[in-house]
Amino acid sequence: MNLFTSILHTLGSGATAFIMARNLCDPQTRPNTLAGFQLAESGAVPFLETLQQRAIDEGDQWLAEKLARHASDERRHGQIFAQALKRMGKEVIDSKELAKQNSQERRSSFFDAYFKGYTREELKGDNIDWLVFMGSTYILELDACNDFTRMARVLGEKDEALKKGIYSVAQDEKGHAAYLYEAMQRRLSTAQVENLIDEWRGRKIDAVMAMVKNYLEKGTSQRALVTEGTPNQADMELASA
Repeated sequence: MNLFTSILHTLGSGATAFIMARNLCDPQTRPNTLAGFQLAESGAVPFLETLQQRAIDEGDQWLAEKLARHASDERRHGQIFAQALKRMGKEVIDSKELAKQNSQERRSSFFDAYFKGYTREELKGDNIDWLVFMGSTYILELDACNDFTRMARVLGEKDEALKKGIYSVAQDEKGHAAYLYEAMQRRLSTAQVENLIDEWRGRKIDAVMAMVKNYLEKGTSQRALVTEGTPNQADMELASA
């Protein structure tokens, strides 16, 4: 990563951290933020399970095992954020309503920029090129580790359960980035790995800039992802690893 890219990465990471931390700390935007995390983490599970089966079919047991653990982690992360919402007396909106919203909206400005040049069909678990998956997901997981760590740090003592949960998510994301880096090393030379990482780092910078631009133009306005729920004391504890 050259100096200019490094500077842009630092600026972009700072902007992302500010937006996420602000939305998590603001009582008005926290529910939607948690719901977004829940949907993103849980929503990745079917995709990863499809990739796991592909790896099995191709005889790559090592990758299949890593993907199985990755899917399990993401499922647990979704539970962590779901339980945080329950403590607030809220829950993610009905899946049918969410599907209706999704059908009426384009992909986010972030993902439009990050996966520029790729169609939705090409990015499905059955079709995605392994190196596209590994390179793009490595960057997302590596940065997610830092983002979640920063968010956990801004939470106070009254949010100790959520703080602990987010720290555990950050550690998992670090582990995901590590296996994805090894997966790339198993297929490419060191120079090729670094070139692939540089490509997706550049894409991430463009994506963050697109997201920030969208944020500045539209502010914190978001579609509603939550509805009123009934807190359940039996579900208050964080999901175990």
